[in-house]
Amino acid sequence: MPRKKGLPEWGGLVICKVKRVTPYAAWCDLEEYPGIEGMIHISEVAGKWVKDIKKFVKVGKQYVAKVVKIDYQKNFVNLSLKRVNERDEKDKWNDFRKEERAEKILEQVAKELNKSLDQAYEEVGFVLQEKFDSLFSAFESISKDEKILEKINIEEKWKKALLQTIKKSFKEKEVEIKAEVEIKNFSSNGIERIKKVLTNLEENFGLEIAYISAPKYIVKIKGKNPKKLEKKMTEALEFCIKEIKKLNGMASYKMIR
Repeated sequence: MPRKKGLPEWGGLVICKVKRVTPYAAWCDLEEYPGIEGMIHISEVAGKWVKDIKKFVKVGKQYVAKVVKIDYQKNFVNLSLKRVNERDEKDKWNDFRKEERAEKILEQVAKELNKSLDQAYEEVGFVLQEKFDSLFSAFESISKDEKILEKINIEEKWKKALLQTIKKSFKEKEVEIKAEVEIKNFSSNGIERIKKVLTNLEENFGLEIAYISAPKYIVKIKGKNPKKLEKKMTEALEFCIKEIKKLNGMASYKMIR
């Protein structure tokens, strides 16, 4: 289970697991903060009057809750369910799953160094969280620029082992962006003019072009950055439309999802 040091931030979102329910409150364990308990008062369960709290929260179930109050002396937090909207809930679960993935990476590295997960958090995990806010953000940043590790105060053996595992885990997958293009030219040498434009797309934009049946073509581009690929594809196809118009023709396209 992904873990964090200390207490959550006031107003932050946490994953909590209900352990018991009384008529006026649900008592929870904070999944990411070992040993920290929280309470959801009946007035914070839903955005309407609640007669029976058990209809809204179940023992053993996990929820995304917002921290509304913290007792630093007792290490205790007050939580709210009604102040969490659907988008916040979705984003929190996505972040939590990323942290689960990051923790598996940390655990794998720990085993290679004959360390326990507890030791890994104390020696590396909490250090990275403090600097990057989350383990996943830390590993993602390191995967893009390994020099970041040089500035982090952890033992060299950890740096070396982490870098090897992060490179394998965050290896970018190649993606393919496709579009269907329709091109017409009404000149006597229209076919030659179309070929000229398509060859230009292949040579200058790195697109792959396949003929379907007149006047349709499939255009493809491959790479590891979907946003950049889609932008490049759009630029190429807009260029194609302008060039075809100059040559007494017409063209249109649609992206294939």
